[in-house]
Parts: sequence; structure tokens; C-alpha cells
Amino acid sequence: MKNIFKIITLIFSFLLFFNCSEKVENIPLDIEINDFVWKGMNASYYWQSDVPDLADTRFSNQRELNNFTSSFNTPEDIFQAVRFQPDVVDRFSWIVDDYVELENSFQGIRLTNGMEFKLYTYKGNDTNVYGVVYFVVPGSDAENKGVLRGMVFNGIDGTQITTTNFRTLLFGTNTSYTVNLADFNAGNPTVNGTTINLTKEEFQENPVAITKTFNEGTNKIGYLLYNQFASSFDAQLNAAFATFQSENITDLIIDLRYNGGGSVRTATYLASMINGTNTGKLFSQEFWNEKVMKATNPALFLNNFTDQIVNTDNNGTIILNEPINSLSLQKIYFIVTDDTASASELVINGMSAYIDVNLVGTKTVGKQVGSITIYDSDNYRRNGLNLNPNHTYAIQPIVLEIKNANGENNPNGYIPNIELAEDFGRDDDTINLGVLGEKSDPLLDRTITFITTGGKYLLGKSSFSFEEKPMLDSKIMQPFSQEMYVENFKK
Repeated sequence: MKNIFKIITLIFSFLLFFNCSEKVENIPLDIEINDFVWKGMNASYYWQSDVPDLADTRFSNQRELNNFTSSFNTPEDIFQAVRFQPDVVDRFSWIVDDYVELENSFQGIRLTNGMEFKLYTYKGNDTNVYGVVYFVVPGSDAENKGVLRGMVFNGIDGTQITTTNFRTLLFGTNTSYTVNLADFNAGNPTVNGTTINLTKEEFQENPVAITKTFNEGTNKIGYLLYNQFASSFDAQLNAAFATFQSENITDLIIDLRYNGGGSVRTATYLASMINGTNTGKLFSQEFWNEKVMKATNPALFLNNFTDQIVNTDNNGTIILNEPINSLSLQKIYFIVTDDTASASELVINGMSAYIDVNLVGTKTVGKQVGSITIYDSDNYRRNGLNLNPNHTYAIQPIVLEIKNANGENNPNGYIPNIELAEDFGRDDDTINLGVLGEKSDPLLDRTITFITTGGKYLLGKSSFSFEEKPMLDSKIMQPFSQEMYVENFKK
């Protein structure tokens, strides 16, 4: 793998966004962040050639650029203005005013009480809202307080949740609230008198949530619930595969149902763990904007299967160096949902060029593009010279499209072999989520049956649809919940 920011450093010298005779001091302080946003987008944005205001020839000198950037009231305004068809073509570029929070989110650190849920409107009242807990973060306040998967709640601090107050009650500035639990009552929940007080705290979630093995006749089936491609937990991910090696598993299920993505590097490591016979072969290939591609060594855009984890910090110091614990599987099973995105889809796509990939669940998001974090420094890096001390803005623009070894991806998402949604009760008036990591979980149970029998249409219906989709998934409210990014590292 490569130091991805070398690409930006190489291209930076070719940029002509201001006359060399003019100095950086000619940028007024009140527009310096706007100036940074424009230059960062001009340097690396994937759709740079499609946005006239980002053209290299758009401004002949810094004075003209100043006039343009000063016409926007905020950095967010100029960022939005130079995106290419926001939320239609470019669905995933971000700007943040606190890059420390951004960096933390990439490593699973966030302010949370650990309760993840979906919100629905009542069957008999489209104003009232209730929530169903689908995941409790291990070690969080919610787990410590006894919150369980499948619990229903309809009030916060004694107030009925509605379509107009749910953001304030559940996602406001309050770091502590009391959850009023309810009986499901066929989609019209009624308060049952049980309450749980929860407190949000800064917490780092270990994405390697569950590792276990199921003995099913002649099959030894490994199961991994993996919730984020966070490089700070690469050692734990590798340790999970050491367990699978020692137990001589014959089949593997990787549960990505709640995994919105993360590091391309970690995705490459996971693929190498699944099948270690591909070391040195192409796992994925990146396509950047035209001027970056022309100015950069083509080899830097290739991500190959590897047999070694080598992670470095922002200063290039090696912080993890160990051989990959790999299997030699020719078939893999993934559990997926509409929360499955970016780096998760990259592993699905990348492995499909080499082995038999099988999916159980619901269609994935469809995010085949990736980003980098651009800081306001001379080379756009966190540790670059002259990092601007006056602000903590950073941009996370889409800079690349990523494809597998066959040149394929799927921006529309991946449709499972077996379509089956988590049963929140909208069809049959019951809630049957089961326990994650146990066969009582319908998605896991169906996947095990698929492995042992090869049958796609056993155990009743092979697809599932709600009468209506959730109004909101709490995971979507987390910053950067569906990111795929490339990091600062060398092969």
C-alpha cells in the first residue's frame, strides 16, 4: 500500500490557482477558511473538471479568487457551492468545523450512550413515534443499565416521542435522559411503567463485536460481527482470524449489517484474512480526478492483497506490524442491510473477483467512492507545515471511485442471494430480533441454514418488507456513519 497523501503532494506543485508573484499574506483573515476550502477542492475533488468554478483557469490571480471566496458567508456555503450535483451525484462529501471529532469518529470514538434504534410512527397515529432497539454497544452505559435488543420505547423523560420533537428529545444537547419503555401492542405501543436513565459519554467502540464458532454437522462455521473498519482495532480483527484458524473453520459468516464502512487499508487487510492465497494480487483500484491521475505514478492507485499488517501514525511511525492470520476460503457469506456501505461494499466487491461471495439480508447502500481528510496546511496533511492555528475546519471530499480487479463496482448497492430483513414486527404484529451471535437471530440462522443445505428458500418466506420503512435509524445521525477513506500510510 501507499502514502496516499503523496498523490496530493505531487499534484500541489502543478496547481495554478494564484499568480506566483502574489503572497499568501494577500488572503484576508476573514476569508482564509473559504480560501482553503476552494484550494482543497480544486486540488483533489473527484468531479473537479465538472465544476466550472473549480477549474484551474477560473481565476488568473489570488485577487480574483479572493473576490469569489468573499462572496460566501461561511465555509459551508462555498463548500456546498462547488460540489457537483450535491445529494444526487455527490452524495457523500463533508465539511467539518472540528477535525478532532472527525478523526475520533474514524476510530470509533463518539459521544454516545450505546443504544442504537430505529424510529417508527404508530400504526394508528402517524404523529406519535416509537423506537425499537436493535443494537447495544458492548461496554456502553446502555449495556450497563440493562438495555436489550428488541426493547420498545415511546417516551423520553415522560414525554411522548412525536414526529416534531424526536430530534430534540433523542439527538439534542441533552447528554442524559430517561427512556420510557413500552409494550409493542401491534404497532401502537403503550407505556409499561419501566424506565431506564441513560447518559452519553465519549466512548470508543470495539468494532470486533462478536467472534464465535458454530458446529453444524460436518461444518465448522466461524461468525464475526464487525461494525466499523477502524484501523485502531486491526490487531483485534487479526486476532479474531487467529481464533478461526485455531478452530479449523470450514465456513465463515461476516456480519456487516451495521457496518457503514471506514478505512480502505483495513478493508484490504480483512480481504487478505479471508483468503491468503491472493497475496500480491490486485484487490482494488482507485480512480481519481484527471489531473491527479496524469501527475501520479499509476502504481499508487492499486491496493494489493497482503500478508502483513503495517500501520503507522500521522508522523510515519510504525505502531502495528504483524503477519496477517489468513484463511484459504473459496466461499464467503456476508450478512448485510441498508446500513451496509462503502468499505463493507468494497470487501464484498473485491472478494467477488476471486471467490464465491454470498449475501443474506437486504440491499446495501451503494457507495463506491472514497474520500480523504484535507487540512489547512501547506500539503493538506494534519502534520503539514504551517497548519493553520486559527481554525479546526477540514474537508472530507470524495476524491476517488474504487473498483475491484475486474474493473467493477455497484453504485446501486448489492442485492442479497437471500433477501430477509430484521423483523421489527410491522407485518405480523410481533418483534422477533433474537440475540446477535445466537441462532435466535433470524438473519444468522438463515445464513447457517444456507451454508449447511445450500437452500435459498427454506424456513418460510425468502423476503421481507415492512408496511412502511423506519422513519429514522439512529446510526444515520452519527457523524460520518457511511465513510470510506484512505489514510496516510506506506506499504
